[in-house]
Amino acid sequence: MASFSSSAKVIVTLAFLVLFIGSSSAQLSTNFYSQSCPRLFPTVKSAVQSAISKEARIGASILRLFFHDCFVNGCDGSLLLDDTSSFTGEKRAGPNVNSARGFDVVDNIKSAVENVCPGVVSCADILAIATRDSVVTLGGPSWNVKLGRRDARTASQAAANRSIPPPTSNLNALISSFSAVGLSTRDMVALSGSHTIGQARCTNFRARIYNETNLDSSLAQTRQGNCPRIAGSGDNNLAPLDLQTPTTFENNYYKNLVNQRGLLHSDQQLFNGGSTDSLVRTYSSNPSTFNSDFVAAMIKMGDIKPLTGSNGEIRKNCRRRN
Repeated sequence: MASFSSSAKVIVTLAFLVLFIGSSSAQLSTNFYSQSCPRLFPTVKSAVQSAISKEARIGASILRLFFHDCFVNGCDGSLLLDDTSSFTGEKRAGPNVNSARGFDVVDNIKSAVENVCPGVVSCADILAIATRDSVVTLGGPSWNVKLGRRDARTASQAAANRSIPPPTSNLNALISSFSAVGLSTRDMVALSGSHTIGQARCTNFRARIYNETNLDSSLAQTRQGNCPRIAGSGDNNLAPLDLQTPTTFENNYYKNLVNQRGLLHSDQQLFNGGSTDSLVRTYSSNPSTFNSDFVAAMIKMGDIKPLTGSNGEIRKNCRRRN
């Protein structure tokens, strides 16, 4: 080792740093809490099933929280932080205000987990597990959730406004938004299948149902019944993203797109004569292909910039920093 030059040592050190920094997602593992919190999974599952039995829509709401968390500086629980007099969180960002919901359910799950293993499991990981359990409870596929994320001590309203694709997005904007966080076009189309469950507000589909022609006329007429043309009137009136089965997770979303029955502008963009048409057709006729691609994309999304090791913290209360 005496002949090992200082420049070589620098190269090795740099290589190690690149490997270490670039592999933060590799530090996540599916058995992260197997010793420290063995009752974690049944505890979360029970709380999620209880919440969904009270209100089926909440499963979609939890899934959406995970998207909106991961897309803004990674899956770090930053979305869960409340605003204070000295701290501006992400809850009042455009994509979340009057819209993101289910925070009380996350609080309940966190409390249940704290009862069985206090101070061990992050809010970011609880949200990741609750998302999987929500999908499964509503009839969708299961997957092994990678864990070991820690909770952010910061949040960014500006990044939330910038990073989460709005429902007015065209196909290129959607592809760019997902690409910016390391997700492929295929991932984007598969993850959009989340819109097989949940509800949208009138303000987010008003322009589509009154102005766009690539929309089934009977659906437009139905939706106009509870979404007045005039902005400011009925803005928060809800409609199911998938009219047939709004609380069942399957591939009807893609069947709807093929029939020009996507509720949001951004939904129908996936099947509108563009590069993703063929994949939408595939998912519409092959539920198993959709399920496997959705699972792969969810795992990939869960790997976005996690805080690990000594970064961040394990919050005691998901709404505020320790």
